[in-house]
Amino acid sequence: MGANLALNIADNGYHVAVYNRTASRTEAFAASAGALSDRITACATLEDFVAAIRPPRPVIIMVKAGDAVDEQIAALTPLMAANDIIIDAGNANFRDTMRRFTALEGSGLTFIGMGVSGGEEGARHGPSIMVGGAESAWKRVEPVLTAISAKYQGEPCAAWLGENGAGHFVKTIHNGIEYADMQMIAEVYGVMRDHLKMDAPTIAAVFSAWSTGPLDSYLIDITADVLKVNDAATGRPIVDIIVDAAGQKGTGRWSAIESQMMGVPATAIEAAVAARSLSAMRAQRARAEKTFGLPVEHGRRTGQEVIDDLENALLAGKIAAYAQGFAVMAAASDEFNWNLPMQTIARIWRAGCIIRSRFLGEIATAFGTDPDVPNLALAPAFSKMILDTDAGLRRIVSEAALNGLPVPALSSALGYFDTYRRARGTANLIQAQRDFFGAHGFERLDADGEHHGPWGGQG
Repeated sequence: MGANLALNIADNGYHVAVYNRTASRTEAFAASAGALSDRITACATLEDFVAAIRPPRPVIIMVKAGDAVDEQIAALTPLMAANDIIIDAGNANFRDTMRRFTALEGSGLTFIGMGVSGGEEGARHGPSIMVGGAESAWKRVEPVLTAISAKYQGEPCAAWLGENGAGHFVKTIHNGIEYADMQMIAEVYGVMRDHLKMDAPTIAAVFSAWSTGPLDSYLIDITADVLKVNDAATGRPIVDIIVDAAGQKGTGRWSAIESQMMGVPATAIEAAVAARSLSAMRAQRARAEKTFGLPVEHGRRTGQEVIDDLENALLAGKIAAYAQGFAVMAAASDEFNWNLPMQTIARIWRAGCIIRSRFLGEIATAFGTDPDVPNLALAPAFSKMILDTDAGLRRIVSEAALNGLPVPALSSALGYFDTYRRARGTANLIQAQRDFFGAHGFERLDADGEHHGPWGGQG
């Protein structure tokens, strides 16, 4: 991804110095740059790398999140000069970014935490770029970053989002939404494969049809594409021979953790993270199936009606995931005084990033109309979508439950909506329990102040 980002910078007319601690990789990269090689300076040492950049230097590092970032900063710091900028473009934990930002204060160096989405292809031809740090530092690198970013109807998908860790936090939530989106797509695929007994090419045709409607997105497009591909060795659909254990690099888990830290429910994201963890437990799942067997089917609907319900269920789940993600960002914005621009975030996600979709234009419009809407579900356009898709989501979740089909993210989305839409819930009983065993107190509907129940003789 770092190599492709360097090629992207060179492709946009800039000269770029590159360094890798394995010198042979640097040389091979420069040799393979073709027509862009005259804009690339391959450096054998870190000292040569820093010397090759005209001061004040902007330096992008793309290494594995964690200690490797700190080690790279420690190696760069003594070689750099006042007003140089270190830009971490990896998937860093935003709390680490805030720590690094603070650690460099007073050193003369500036730090930027930059979220980059789009994978290797996006890095080469235009990613979505989320910048956090001093606005003055953003202004210095803005021309390069907007040039290399994806464009949506000519508008760059790159923006400054706030101080210190803002950019990496937004990228973390982006990835959490991505986890939920991918999980719900997989759940719908599972219903079609395991319940409706549809084969991969037939399912591909359904996703292709959906890509022309409200679900139009990069993830729906690639889902249709991968379902159409046959394995060269066996002739079977390649998806049918891929091991059902999903990997994860930590950003989805961070988004779930931070939602809990902020006290903001993000149940669809949490369910998606848990589902990936469960997918890795292949031996235990095989043992459990042998022990319990699979549930007996309780009827199966067929035809276009159930396909339409699946489409609506997926759209409803998508709304829940985005509503939760933006709510978490709003809470973090308040906590860290970032003033995150929600409309801008939706706008820079419209192209380049993995979750790009038609849907994001509608989110941008919603925040443009009401920047302070407390939850996307309450924006008029999304309220209507929820009402229109509610019945389909209920039918799919109900049928999945009756037939033993795992749809944890879609089920979480339904539970979220049902809890959110009910003015009086059941937490009054929880408060009574807490007061009973811990004298935590509760509020009354008919009186102000804290009260206690008459349990055990208490008045």
